[in-house]
Amino acid sequence: MLASLLGSSENPEVAKALAAMGIDKMDPATMDMVGAQLKSMFASGDAEPFNIELANDVARKSVAAEGDSTVGDSARREVEQAVEVAHLWIDAVTDLSAPAGPVHAWSRAEWVDQTMPMWRQLVEPVAAGVSTAVVSAMRSQMGDLGAGEDLGSIPGMPAGMDPGALMGQVEPMLERMSGTMFGVQVGQAVGALAGSLVSGTDVGLPLVPGHGVALLPANIAAFAEGLEVDLAEVRLYLAVREAARVRLFAEVAWLGPQLVAAVQAYARDISIDTEGIESALQSIDTSDPEAMQAALSNSLFAPEPSPAQRSALVQLETYLALVEGWVAVVADRATSKHLPHPGALDEAVRRQRASAGPAGQIFSQLVGLELHPRRLRDAANLWAALEARGGATARDSAWAHPDVAPTAADLDDPLGYVDRFMSRGTRDEMDDALEAMLSEGDPLPGSASGDAGGSTDTDSTGGSGNMDGQGRDEDSDGEGTPGKP
Repeated sequence: MLASLLGSSENPEVAKALAAMGIDKMDPATMDMVGAQLKSMFASGDAEPFNIELANDVARKSVAAEGDSTVGDSARREVEQAVEVAHLWIDAVTDLSAPAGPVHAWSRAEWVDQTMPMWRQLVEPVAAGVSTAVVSAMRSQMGDLGAGEDLGSIPGMPAGMDPGALMGQVEPMLERMSGTMFGVQVGQAVGALAGSLVSGTDVGLPLVPGHGVALLPANIAAFAEGLEVDLAEVRLYLAVREAARVRLFAEVAWLGPQLVAAVQAYARDISIDTEGIESALQSIDTSDPEAMQAALSNSLFAPEPSPAQRSALVQLETYLALVEGWVAVVADRATSKHLPHPGALDEAVRRQRASAGPAGQIFSQLVGLELHPRRLRDAANLWAALEARGGATARDSAWAHPDVAPTAADLDDPLGYVDRFMSRGTRDEMDDALEAMLSEGDPLPGSASGDAGGSTDTDSTGGSGNMDGQGRDEDSDGEGTPGKP
């Protein structure tokens, strides 16, 4: 249907028109899929802001076009063994327990299938906002014509057509069209991500259901190219990182929902430039694809984020940095005595995140959001400093509640956070003990009837308090291992 409306998909002008809608490099199979979806726009039924079935199909076809194959039994066993070893190493360096989730060795298409439900939760607020804005812009234009005005004077419009009646017929189609086009864009973005991620939660978000530990063997092999490190060591190191991240999401019940809520809050408050859309719709000449692309370019979103959006972005970036910083520190502690090149592998991961690559750029353009934490080193230094003062127990207990977890300001002053956290821990222990004694009717420590608690060591630092360079400035040159002087 789309081809019959616009001409052959091989026509360069048609390609420009598709690119203007954010759908370029579309293969014939995807063209047929979109055509079928366009036909459904004229059918009855409620419109969804995001067409997840179409997004999943587009993503799967995207990874298939780039080359994807099923995971063999040998590769699956290698992943299972690597994750088993990873859990043993992590057990020795954290108090957080390993979840009872499964181990997965996924192809890229399997990662798409398993994570698409979570992507839907993340991007649906944006899709709904875009759909609402487009419909509002069209309704505004119809309103400008005047209620009850006859549209018969417009070429191609039947006599006696009322703008309100026309809008009532067009609005459901516009909503379905928006959901379809957004589904195509999400599918392309997720398909691109599937080609670069090495594990299930590599973007720092809890995408994998059931607290499973998932690795993508084909992408791990691609990541290992050029590192001059044995593939088995690379697989083990990445398994440790993924297992640590999954363990964190499983044990810290509030973390995953807070991350998802931050993404949704950022997306939900994206300001749609309705005036820009109206202006673009008025100026578009559908027979001139280049004019269409120029009119719609950068007109969808408002150029400046709102205060609420900035707040959500800061919160999201902070959580992402804290997660990846904690993972980096725990992975270093878990692998430093077992693997020959943990420092080199950590730097390789950091470089990959810093460059983001085409996949990161596509997703950033899709929802206006950068998923790679920019303050990873600050967060890693904070966790290392807290560990130096109170051991792994203090480091991990900072995840106990969002109210005590580090904030963006704490990343600027990690040593100050460590001091406040450790002193707060001492006061909380004393308050709990006092409350327990009063509720049980026991005498206070040091009283005449009992002095068992009269001399209490309140030093909870677990050490001398000498940070030995573990603060924010450590490792500022980008070299070395997380948290090590």
